Amino acid sequence: MTGGRVVPDVLAAVDLGSNSFHMVVARHSHGQLVILDRLREMVRLAAGLGDSGRLDDAATERALRCLERFGQRLRAMHADSVRVVGTNALRRAKRKRWFLERARAALGHPIEIISGLEEARLIYSGVIHTSPSSPDKRLVIDIGGGSTEVVIGEGFNPLLLESLSVGCVGLTTICFDDGKISERRFERARTSVRLELEPILQSYRKLGWLQAFGSSGTVRVIADVVRRLNPDSPRITLDNLRSLADRVIAAGHVDDLDLQDVDAERAPVFPAGLAILLEIVENLGIDRVRVAEGAMREGLLYDLMGRFTDEDARVRSVRAMEQRYHVDSLQADRVEATAVALLEQVEYDWGLEDPLAESVLRWAARLHESGLDIAHSKYHRHSAYLLQYADMPGFPKEEQLLLSALVGGHRRQLSLEALEELLPPWDRHAEYLIVLLRLAVLLHRGRNPEPLPYVALRVKGRNLTLELPQKWMKEHPLTLEDLEQERVYLKDAGFRLSTE
Repeated sequence: MTGGRVVPDVLAAVDLGSNSFHMVVARHSHGQLVILDRLREMVRLAAGLGDSGRLDDAATERALRCLERFGQRLRAMHADSVRVVGTNALRRAKRKRWFLERARAALGHPIEIISGLEEARLIYSGVIHTSPSSPDKRLVIDIGGGSTEVVIGEGFNPLLLESLSVGCVGLTTICFDDGKISERRFERARTSVRLELEPILQSYRKLGWLQAFGSSGTVRVIADVVRRLNPDSPRITLDNLRSLADRVIAAGHVDDLDLQDVDAERAPVFPAGLAILLEIVENLGIDRVRVAEGAMREGLLYDLMGRFTDEDARVRSVRAMEQRYHVDSLQADRVEATAVALLEQVEYDWGLEDPLAESVLRWAARLHESGLDIAHSKYHRHSAYLLQYADMPGFPKEEQLLLSALVGGHRRQLSLEALEELLPPWDRHAEYLIVLLRLAVLLHRGRNPEPLPYVALRVKGRNLTLELPQKWMKEHPLTLEDLEQERVYLKDAGFRLSTE
């Protein structure tokens, strides 16, 4: 497992939300993060998703222009480590590879698309890391453009996470698209939220909490409006939300809201955001919602910092998967050590210097047998399925796909079709990592606890030469036969393997 590396001086997180894009840059100092800069732009990405699910030209251009500006600032501030994530709008978008490649070029960094549960985990982390410590259970609500995350946690550990498929942009499109507001439309919006909430209400009420926090722009703006309208009772409560809803409905149109804290960019989605928060507060019986300082971008920063220490959420997920599927940890240790030793010999020749290459190879080595807990026959396919679709906190979808591809290709006939779904450069690099994993698994097929002799690997393009001591090979004839079969498998995939 990786860990314990030096944390870079300057880190940055970019949140490509369905409504707004956010960037935060921080300096790591004495174990803490000191915020250096924040940027926010209203991009309205979700509004650019047509019925076909494809991003229209206007939304694409808004996004790319914003990312170019973010990229300039990142370069000027010499950010050493940057993590960029896309949320609901990009999860829903169809045929997005072209957009992601252009976005990467504009920003200068790859974009990860994360699941709703991973988004919820990062939001909770951002809120808790920027709030006073408390042993009590806390509820966190985040209303985004395309989804709403609701989390209960204790300390730094989320206990219950949900990502509801309702956000202020999507709900605006359904109920307030022309800007008109009426009691009937507002009730229709609340009903849409109620339908999303209903399946989770019982579990959330049962677990309970003592404090409720709201993060991000929607809750923050609502809090500002409430404070201005009710200076004697400046809190987000059910009564204050109901009074605000009456005022919004009476306006009749978003252009006539007459709320000083709601700017022209926020006004079109404000009624929908208010309907979501009101419905959550009423149905969960929340007394008061406190405004959180942090949000998902802060969670991203702390998660990124954790990747350079022993707090990488991905490592915890891999360990949890090992335990859940009863992986033979000693065999995983052996395969991992050999796979990394082979990688160290060829990483320069095969262009695998990216730290993720070593990390994902380690994780694949540890989890390649997870499917044995389902069935021995075709267990590599069971393993790949689990890794592609399981909830694995810390892993963006692209990294889960990469991990699944490695594990799915580690034995038998080598098919490279699954790699077509990966974004560059991993659509090319993955096949090399698969070959290294295959060789490591093959050399430990006998599950012998005795350490291997030194194994040398030389590569030139897609030609591989594996060197093993002659005496050892004579003592392990089955390994020699496996290598002969592997030569055939690799040849079919365009590689040439020879042994010396």
